[in-house]
Amino acid sequence: MTWHVEAEDLRAYAQGELAAPMLWSADTHLVACAECRGVLASVSDPVSLDAGWERLDAELDAPRPGLFERTLVRVGVADHVARLLAATPVLRRSWLGSVVAVLVMSVAAAHSARNSASPTLFLALAPLLPLAGVALSYGPALDSTYEMAVVAPVHGFRLLMIRTVAVLAAVLGLSGLATLALPGYGLGALAWLLPALALTSTGLALSARLGPVLAPSLVGGGWVAVLLAAKAADAGPGSTLAPFTAAGQGVAAAVAVLAGGLLFLVRDRFDRFRGSAA
Repeated sequence: MTWHVEAEDLRAYAQGELAAPMLWSADTHLVACAECRGVLASVSDPVSLDAGWERLDAELDAPRPGLFERTLVRVGVADHVARLLAATPVLRRSWLGSVVAVLVMSVAAAHSARNSASPTLFLALAPLLPLAGVALSYGPALDSTYEMAVVAPVHGFRLLMIRTVAVLAAVLGLSGLATLALPGYGLGALAWLLPALALTSTGLALSARLGPVLAPSLVGGGWVAVLLAAKAADAGPGSTLAPFTAAGQGVAAAVAVLAGGLLFLVRDRFDRFRGSAA
């Protein structure tokens, strides 16, 4: 060793008062230097010494944050929230790749059917993606980190909202980019947005009673039924399906507002659901 930690710094280290970066240097040096460990033992009581080594063990065992988590922290997201978002099962490359593939195929289909007044396939599929994403991010059946969530000191509704915002940000952002690839349809290409909010909020509100699998399944099935009924009543080639007209958009907005209010009223059920489903 070409250098050793000063005795005063060792005393501060033993008392937990040594500040970084000297603290980091002392931690690393003490691992390899028996002489400094002997001096540390002479200037500290056993309790303080054990506490120092426990602190060092905790630092060494702490998980290293990934790129996504580090990015969230840098943009101002709290550490614990960033860790929750990084642990969200649905935020995985395979799932995001599937979302991109669905959007690309639906955009391609819209470009190949230019005789339609609206990109029907894209508008039909885009609202289902956030609904499925939220369903995959919460609940014992699909959440691989569910056991951790059960014991975490976080309100069940707050955890659900954190993950929902993460899913919506990812899916709505990708869907928005896909919409830019449909400039020929104008504002009609944005007709998926209100149905997406209505389906997601309805699925969340019903999840408090029906669970995170059955509720979104029923909501998704209801959306498909509405589309089939609208298709059956379609006036002919080139027309716009009812859910994507001005009246249909108004109904979607009303459903989103009502479902959001119901979700707020049943927010405490998510704690009981979380505890009873373990």
